[in-house]
Amino acid sequence: MTASKLFEPYTLGDITLSNRVVMAPLTRNRAGKGFVPSEFAAEYYSQRAGAGLIIAEATQISQQGQGYQDTPGIYTQAQIDGWREVTDAVHAKGGRIFLQLWHVGRISHVDLQPQGGAPVAPSAIRAEAKTYVNNTFVDVSEPRALELDELPGIINDFRQAAANAIAAGFDGVEIHGANGYLLDQFAKDGANVRTDAYGGSIENRARLMLEVAEAIVNEIGAERTGIRISPVSPANGVSTGDPQAQFNYIVEKLSDLNLVYLHVVEGATGGPRDVAPFDFDALRSKFKNTYMANNGYTLEMANEHLDAGTADLIAFGRPFIGNPDLVERLRTGAELVNFNPATLYGQGAEGYIDYPPMD
Repeated sequence: MTASKLFEPYTLGDITLSNRVVMAPLTRNRAGKGFVPSEFAAEYYSQRAGAGLIIAEATQISQQGQGYQDTPGIYTQAQIDGWREVTDAVHAKGGRIFLQLWHVGRISHVDLQPQGGAPVAPSAIRAEAKTYVNNTFVDVSEPRALELDELPGIINDFRQAAANAIAAGFDGVEIHGANGYLLDQFAKDGANVRTDAYGGSIENRARLMLEVAEAIVNEIGAERTGIRISPVSPANGVSTGDPQAQFNYIVEKLSDLNLVYLHVVEGATGGPRDVAPFDFDALRSKFKNTYMANNGYTLEMANEHLDAGTADLIAFGRPFIGNPDLVERLRTGAELVNFNPATLYGQGAEGYIDYPPMD
């Protein structure tokens, strides 16, 4: 039996988490007709309700925001109703669950876009990235640059998606500002070469992310709003020349908005933690509320960071796929199950709800 802060309750805004283990959002490509959550989603998430907090998979705020086949949305009543089944199931097990709100920007394909249009981006720069569409991985399509007068509509789509998430029973939302998707694209100068109020300076490139955050806070409250960022991750072909200055500024402004948590991918998403120089402790010092650490954490690392006060919550991603009872396995030192990569994306119940808990 392992005793550590990881298994202690934690107060997050107005809710109490049973422990400090967070299930990170995991795209599984299993949505049904109308991009409604899978018929198996309620069971999948409720199996993992032992996590102190579940952050449900990235969920597009509009059809334009979709970048991969069979990912769920939160912009129609059918989608809201489908997610309500999930939140009810998680709450019945005593769990807490947020929804990650997603606009992929240029990481999309014309076959997924309204009327087969080009994906949108801060600038018309095609990403060196793949997407999953028509049951195969293909290069993303050439994007078009968003017009200035389109940005209020995207901000409103995020705001409405947050309201829809609360209507669906979620305890809160996480803004997806990471991994080379739309808000991250605006923040990083490798994808954003605009010359208007949303490009150029650090302040301008941060503008869309901060306006989205402010709109959501005004809609559902700061105590129910978190955000995920990845300052140095090269995910989906994104890059920037000034990550420390850029994200120190962003985090200071997010702290001013009193967001309930900051979820940080430390290093390359799903890859090396030391992919580029960056002072995450300095970033942490800019944020006054809960800091959620993510990327390759082991039990030992989690304990070290919690004891040092450099993190408040620890997010685990793929270990939750094969281990629905991951918290108990960590607590007791039990062996972890490796998931089957062949059933990671786009299957049915297999590889989704059939991983058994410990005896």
